Amino acid sequence: MSTKSRDIKKIKRTLRRPFEWLGIGLGILIFSNLPRRWMLGVCDFVSAVMYRFDDKGRRRSLANLRVIFGKIECDGILHPVKVYDPTKAEEKIIRRSYRNMARTVGHAFWTCRNAVERVKQSGEMSEAGKKFLAENNPAVTVSGHIGCWEILSQLALLEGHQMMSVAKDIGTGGMTKLLMKARTSIGQEIVHADGAFRPLMQGLKDGKSLGLLVDQLVKIKDGGIWVRFFGRPIPVSAAPAFFSAKGKAPIVVAWSRPLKDGRYRCEVVATYKKEDARDIRGMTQKCICDLERIIRRHPSTWVLNYRYFRKWPDEKEMAELDKRTTL
Repeated sequence: MSTKSRDIKKIKRTLRRPFEWLGIGLGILIFSNLPRRWMLGVCDFVSAVMYRFDDKGRRRSLANLRVIFGKIECDGILHPVKVYDPTKAEEKIIRRSYRNMARTVGHAFWTCRNAVERVKQSGEMSEAGKKFLAENNPAVTVSGHIGCWEILSQLALLEGHQMMSVAKDIGTGGMTKLLMKARTSIGQEIVHADGAFRPLMQGLKDGKSLGLLVDQLVKIKDGGIWVRFFGRPIPVSAAPAFFSAKGKAPIVVAWSRPLKDGRYRCEVVATYKKEDARDIRGMTQKCICDLERIIRRHPSTWVLNYRYFRKWPDEKEMAELDKRTTL
């Protein structure tokens, strides 16, 4: 990236901060005081506006959606499609993806007040989930940005697990602290992504369960490893397998399925014993494949406008990945 491009991005971030603060502040103030039905209605309106004006996001969503269904052949970094020309079915999925994102953010704001009661109103744990959590405490819970990812750790906490999750910076440092404070309203512990290893490891040793999302890019230098995601290479976090192996805790891959009434049900996708996690790379690939199966069946519940495929391995890394995934 050129110096000029970096300067422009820095200026844009500076200009954007007051609006981000305003959005977060209003979100917490307004959403937390709305009845649940009204909150969902506002989220649906916001998602329609986002869909209308987010041209690049729509084009990126279409590219990602076509990767899911094997309609794009590209040996390299995946860019947004040049022209947004979805079929009616594709457009419907992308619109629902925007709605799902907005409802998830709305849920995070809405549960800032009366968190326990509101989480009970918003979701339920499946019988398989209850059984696993009752028999395995602590555990490493793994998911992605599918359904309402905010509610997963909240529901596990209601089942008697002390939960720790990781959060990255969102906007300014002050905004990040504000959001983290809102997300801890139910009692879960949020650890900043930078320097998260030690507190998470200590938490696991102290009997706390971990809630980790693994469908975002993590640089190799930051602990990421290359895996195959919808057939394409992507560097993701190996943290779930690592903490499972070192902390001797089982892994459960789960997601929150949206229900017709706007609520969510936490469903178990797969479970693994702590011994399975000794193969860090193999376990990470298994978790990604588990999420991939859910996304293929329910693409509208996934965050489609994220830049998942913006990195590409070098020749050595690609050869190692090919060797590992073809065994």
